[in-house]
Amino acid sequence: MSEPVRFDRGHTDDLTSFLAASPTPYHAVANAGERLEKAGFRQVAETDTWDGTSGGKYVLRGGAIIAWYVPEGAAPHTPFRIVGAHTDSPNLRVKPRPDSGAHGFRQVAVEIYGGPLMNSWLDRDLGLAGRLSLRDGSTRLVDVNRPLLRVPQLAIHLDRSVSSEGLKLDKQRHLQPVWGLGDDVRDGDLIAFLEQESGLPAGSVTGWDLMTYAVEAPAYLGRDQELLAGPRMDNLLSVHAGTAALAAVATGGTELPYIPVLAAFDHEETGSQSDTGADGPLLGSVLERSVLARGGSYEDRARAFAGTVCLSSDTGHAVHPNYAERHDPTHHPRLNGGPILKVNVNNRYATDGSGRAVFAAACERAGVPFQTFVSNNSMPCGTTIGPITAARHGIRTVDIGAAILSMHSARELCGADDPFLLANALVGFLEG
Repeated sequence: MSEPVRFDRGHTDDLTSFLAASPTPYHAVANAGERLEKAGFRQVAETDTWDGTSGGKYVLRGGAIIAWYVPEGAAPHTPFRIVGAHTDSPNLRVKPRPDSGAHGFRQVAVEIYGGPLMNSWLDRDLGLAGRLSLRDGSTRLVDVNRPLLRVPQLAIHLDRSVSSEGLKLDKQRHLQPVWGLGDDVRDGDLIAFLEQESGLPAGSVTGWDLMTYAVEAPAYLGRDQELLAGPRMDNLLSVHAGTAALAAVATGGTELPYIPVLAAFDHEETGSQSDTGADGPLLGSVLERSVLARGGSYEDRARAFAGTVCLSSDTGHAVHPNYAERHDPTHHPRLNGGPILKVNVNNRYATDGSGRAVFAAACERAGVPFQTFVSNNSMPCGTTIGPITAARHGIRTVDIGAAILSMHSARELCGADDPFLLANALVGFLEG
């Protein structure tokens, strides 16, 4: 057996490029697919007949990607080892009738997606990106990666109560960004602008899925640059780590007892109930078709699923130095302390004792330390795709991730070592 692949700070450098190039779930899965292509994977269409050949394959659907690597000689009942993640992040998304304005300002009408820290979107230079649907049935990715929009905050002179009562934002009235001046607001202006930016004929765009994002680039910070600030770490940090880990085990020459899989879903921030979400049929369909393509039966599918384990990798909360009382007093995950194992006895996370043993073995194999996260009993516990995956597919699932601060902010903060520590742990898990 060859030595496990070891990532280093170069992995974190690459993460900054991935974050900057992935302003939307659609861009994220396209970039993940390109990286897997370089590792020998090939894209397969859901509408085609699949073959049972060995090697790496992946499916793209909207903002989701499912990728898997079939080792030589894998039996139809060979279990899977799955790294689960999600591609979406809370943000401001463009409404169906985007052109608006008032009092000499041109504005873009937006809707709040997920649960962002709304104050973090104020006074930031925002770009605009997403997916355009064309009249001929095709789609085109678009990314206006420059300061285009801004949500201006009200001056303190006009709201003195901010100092004593705190900032209060109305989601409808106070978060509509400006993108120019003028009283002649016309329906179709924004889409016409995007057609021009994309080199498309006028009137060719008939549908859109667009979202704003902060254009400030990811950056190391701190005296020794031991911290990394950037957008969409929740949860592109895990998507990037899972992509790198899958490519590493597929090209590492190690004999694999399992079929390694990356499953990165959309819409986790809004409940996962969509055709590209973890509560949809996509993962189960892909895994079952993989079994059948290798000549398997329903019995083989049942055997494969019974032996399958999923690591649901999503960011979690590092202890906050200014709010330590909000955390469990005996569980204080630290930045650069390694990935965290998430535990909640009320099944907000899917981890149990046997799952902990699987993760501990993976970290030991990879030479990576890990920490444990448990919510303060007096605080509600968040959740992620882990319990959904376990319940929908009957797959043993373990919730893990990287510890960060400022979760759901337009700009989050992690330890600069934690991304490659997580990726190493995922390699240890996928290699079995």
